Amino acid sequence: MEMRYPYPLVPGDVIGVTSPSSGVAEPLRGRLDFAIQHLRDRGFVVEVGHCLDGSKHISAPVEQRAEELMRMLLDPNVRAVIPPWGGETAIDLIPHLDFDALAHAEPTWFVGYSDISTLLVPITLLTGMATLHGSNLMDTPYSVPKSLLSWIDILSLPAQSRFRQSSPGVYRVNDWDDWENRPEVTEHTWNGNGAWERLDRGQEAVNVTGRLIGGCIETLANLAGTPYLSTARLRESSSDSLLVYVEASSVDATTICRHLHGMRLSGFFDGAKAVIVGRTGAPASPHLSQSDAVLDALGMLGVPIITNVECGHVPPQLPIVNGAQGLLVFNKNDQYLEQALL
Repeated sequence: MEMRYPYPLVPGDVIGVTSPSSGVAEPLRGRLDFAIQHLRDRGFVVEVGHCLDGSKHISAPVEQRAEELMRMLLDPNVRAVIPPWGGETAIDLIPHLDFDALAHAEPTWFVGYSDISTLLVPITLLTGMATLHGSNLMDTPYSVPKSLLSWIDILSLPAQSRFRQSSPGVYRVNDWDDWENRPEVTEHTWNGNGAWERLDRGQEAVNVTGRLIGGCIETLANLAGTPYLSTARLRESSSDSLLVYVEASSVDATTICRHLHGMRLSGFFDGAKAVIVGRTGAPASPHLSQSDAVLDALGMLGVPIITNVECGHVPPQLPIVNGAQGLLVFNKNDQYLEQALL
């Protein structure tokens, strides 16, 4: 599989906004409007879709959501598509997406995380189109730490670019700000030490490469064993080497353990040279921590497992390009993830 990267994003380009999963409740529409204006202030043209209703768990009927997403991804004038945030059941779009058309069209950047992982990963695996696991639109007005890049920064890079990100060393205490009463908020509350950790107890330095693929455990687990989560073609294009990243949203450690076992048994981690685990605020179980859950399910892979990485539901987000060539370095002096748009 040859990876296909969309053209770099430049001011004046059109960015499409649609909710393939959950929409935005009326009390939070002020934050959505503020985030859209933030993009316009940066020089982009924003096309706002019709699928944004937040009164139910989905923004519109499945056919309408699928049609709007496909239209934006196939429109050569739309250079990027981003949802307000994740949601609940994006999986219902899968049978309604035309992966063949996406495979033959000029690629468009598709950005998001959480429930949007359910769409990003299959699109990359089935079409060769790079997608970006990164902040959603409602988070976009926040500034990011110097050691990280925003999704706009990454989408603006030319093909063949390489970029490096590492832990900023701090993390945010609260996940959700009071957007209802202060939709214009742009500053994070930071506190604490966010150093990466080696979970598999290995002592040797880590310096491994592979194609990057991954996302939210709770949503991807539902695709395990289907063609939509098969990494076979991606492995064929990268000499069977992958760097797989996963992150837990909110469910307890026992459930995460079951999900990861299922994903491993389905072959999702085949060819992984390392596993990157996102920092999480998800709860432990009575006899199992979130770290224990990862070791129980993935420890037998015999590869480095680097955890507490900023690629999950605890801000700030370290954006990862699905399909990019990754270099993971972890030793006593250096800890970073380099990505190459190759």
